Amino acid sequence: MGAAVTAFAPGRINLIGEHTDYNHGLALPCAIEEGVTVEAAATGERRIEVLAVDLDERDSFELDSPDKGDGWRTYVRGLVAELARAGVELTGTRLRIAGDVPRGAGLSSSAALEVAAALALIAAAQAPELDRTELAKLCSRVENEWVGAQTGLLDQLASLCGEEDHVLLIDFRSLEVTPIEFELAGHQLVTLDSGEQHANAASGYNERRAQCAEACRILGIDSLREATLDQLGQLPDPLDRRVRHVVSSNERVLEAVKALERGDHAQLGRLLDASHASLRDDYEVSTPAVEAAVGRLKDAGALGARIMGGGFGGHVLGLLPPGARAPEDAVSVRPGAGARVLSRPSA
Repeated sequence: MGAAVTAFAPGRINLIGEHTDYNHGLALPCAIEEGVTVEAAATGERRIEVLAVDLDERDSFELDSPDKGDGWRTYVRGLVAELARAGVELTGTRLRIAGDVPRGAGLSSSAALEVAAALALIAAAQAPELDRTELAKLCSRVENEWVGAQTGLLDQLASLCGEEDHVLLIDFRSLEVTPIEFELAGHQLVTLDSGEQHANAASGYNERRAQCAEACRILGIDSLREATLDQLGQLPDPLDRRVRHVVSSNERVLEAVKALERGDHAQLGRLLDASHASLRDDYEVSTPAVEAAVGRLKDAGALGARIMGGGFGGHVLGLLPPGARAPEDAVSVRPGAGARVLSRPSA
């Protein structure tokens, strides 16, 4: 068995701009310090063997003919198939997966798994590294075609391109990624678990994406990036509200960048609150448990708090001013570095 390589990929938070990625819009995510670590050792055989440490579960399958598994196994099997389809010459590998980003929390544990496993498999095979944007697309195909969640590229790009103390302005039409410095200045970003897990493929996520596509068809446009608020009268309910959320979210992203550039945390908080109201009322992805969690953060003095991730459960995000005391079960997060190979075999 060859020497082991280790790769790490972070989870992410999204400061603002939800459900905009698959609509060619704008978002402002960042990587966080928590994530998934994958150790990989080449075996010289034509099998992939996997141990998921946190679950104490295993998987094993033929390298050349992976089929869909169940749960987390689908991500690994789909990733191996997509890497092979992209021309990456993999080798038989033993994988050990461990992580500290909560699953089903809206912190993108699935993208962290995909990215970390991809980097580890490529490094173990001593294959050429892929362009990070292309790798993000590949991982997204795993979500779309193997897992069945019609997500966009936000999670993967945030995990791959994160920079410490920066959020990423991502334009999903051009796929341009621009780091924006985020000076917390004594403020605190926290996530709070609503106590309700979400699963994108099983929730209303795919339905929302289909509604956006139908709105595009009616308006005769390629994506909602081209839509305007003046066109809402051409759409039936709830399509008009779905479009209003996307269009207004893109504008809030740009306003958030301006607020960060001038250090206006109060305005940033107001934008978080406006984002939550839009996600709750126009996009309808909140739940009573999510609303209760947002309320707890606001009661603790948060300048703003909102649903994070696809919605339908998971964690909520809050921005607390200096001196405010977060709920005891809240977790402090800050912008961290992106995915990387921590160790690799010598040539």
